[in-house]
Amino acid sequence: MTSSSFIMTIKTKILTLAFLLTLISTFAQAQSAQSAYVRLITNKGNITLMLYDGTPKHRDNFLKTIREGKFNDAQFNRVIKAFVSQGGDLDDTILNREKLHPEETPKRIPAEINGAYFHKKGALGAGRDDNPQKSSYFTQIYLVTGKTYTDEQMDDLEKKRGIRIPLQHRQIYKKTGGDPQLDGFYTVFGEIVEGMDVADTINNVSTNAQDVPEEAVKFKAVILSKKESAEIFKRTIKTVRPSTP
Repeated sequence: MTSSSFIMTIKTKILTLAFLLTLISTFAQAQSAQSAYVRLITNKGNITLMLYDGTPKHRDNFLKTIREGKFNDAQFNRVIKAFVSQGGDLDDTILNREKLHPEETPKRIPAEINGAYFHKKGALGAGRDDNPQKSSYFTQIYLVTGKTYTDEQMDDLEKKRGIRIPLQHRQIYKKTGGDPQLDGFYTVFGEIVEGMDVADTINNVSTNAQDVPEEAVKFKAVILSKKESAEIFKRTIKTVRPSTP
């Protein structure tokens, strides 16, 4: 082995170790109580969300927009069965609003795509347009329903996308489902800890050709108190599947 090859090997090992330490840290965080929980009060029932502290920009933006009342009278306005239920502002609403001020640079949340947070069933993600930075809208969220995947399907997806689906992610995609096609392209910043049955009901409502529900699915987002959040954490810690690689 040449000296340059030896140095490259050492560098590779150091980078690998740093990556593993980051993943271990994220795993530990996923096992601990997160700082913010939100309840979506819908006309189909309630859904409780745990926001990840590992995506602070998205967490803080969601809390800020809730406090500003932007999710007081929201709707799940695009529902694609066995994929996602999208809520908040539609793409057209956001983009048309931005067209009114062409002199301003469109505002987005910088991407916080974390390999530990993936699109398992129940994941909370932030919608976005087709921008190369993968930055997110301020007022559009989605809940993942997805479907189960086989190893063969995930192998094929890896080849097509040039990605790697970690073993622990594969196990969850095979057992409970989700949508690995979205991993690495959108920011996941939380997950459903209670009310997955309600999310499933929403994802199965009748829709038109544009995926808009035939009957409005309304919701209001409410930030839960620290006391209630702690109680939910204790109640759900054994059932929440940590987002780990």
